[in-house]
Amino acid sequence: MRQSILPTVAHRLAILVYVVFALFPLFWLLKVSVTPNDLLYTEGVRMWPSRTTWEHYSFVLQHSAFPTFFKNSVIVSASTAVAVTICASLSGYALSRFTFRAKYWIVALMLLTQMFPLVMLVAPIFKILSPLHLTNSLTGLVIVYTAFNVPFATFLMQSFFDGIPKDLEEAAMIDGATQFVAFRQIILPLTLPGIAATLGFVFTAAWSELLFALMLINGNDAATFPVGLLTFVSKFSVDFGQMMAAGVMALIPAGLFFLLIQRYLVQGLTAGAVKG
Repeated sequence: MRQSILPTVAHRLAILVYVVFALFPLFWLLKVSVTPNDLLYTEGVRMWPSRTTWEHYSFVLQHSAFPTFFKNSVIVSASTAVAVTICASLSGYALSRFTFRAKYWIVALMLLTQMFPLVMLVAPIFKILSPLHLTNSLTGLVIVYTAFNVPFATFLMQSFFDGIPKDLEEAAMIDGATQFVAFRQIILPLTLPGIAATLGFVFTAAWSELLFALMLINGNDAATFPVGLLTFVSKFSVDFGQMMAAGVMALIPAGLFFLLIQRYLVQGLTAGAVKG
């Protein structure tokens, strides 16, 4: 009995340690966000402050540009996630179902785009977007994020389409459906887990992206949340309480988004793990 219980206890304990390790930064984020400024450096390292306050949240909401940063990030991330998912669904389906000339060259080119360091591409992208008046613009950010996320999302969606038998489409087309109708009414509903996984990946990538948002945006009107956090860093000090309060509030839309798609996301992340 003891030999059968020990592995179970060890497994549960390992999971508990991992969960604590993963969630501890979020706990510390919350802890600093409710710590008064006069206690941040005087109490030392404590698991919870002796006195809490909501003044950091009040300042961030009422006396900073964080609501604008928050709105911009939601617009950019949601628009990018939808645009990339639509493009990746169509292109992934084409790569999975059709054979055409230059197919492998296209795949190789898409893979090649993932090999360049992003820092190398900032200057060329800025030079391309500047004459089009797309710098310091949310539209420009959505275009850039979409371009960089489509290749990976395409391969992700292709893997889901590869796991769906072609017989389903052929049976629908024998009954009179067109290729597009078969794709929309039969194949697409079966790939909802893949769509959820793609949406979650792209939304997270766009929500946390800093490099292009920092280089392409010049003012607060079009700045996103990661850039907005830098406004809490001054020349001689850092407002940790306000920065952490902004970080806690920035977790809300991402958390709600994953809460809405978690049913399909779990299926999407585990689909294809076992074959046969």
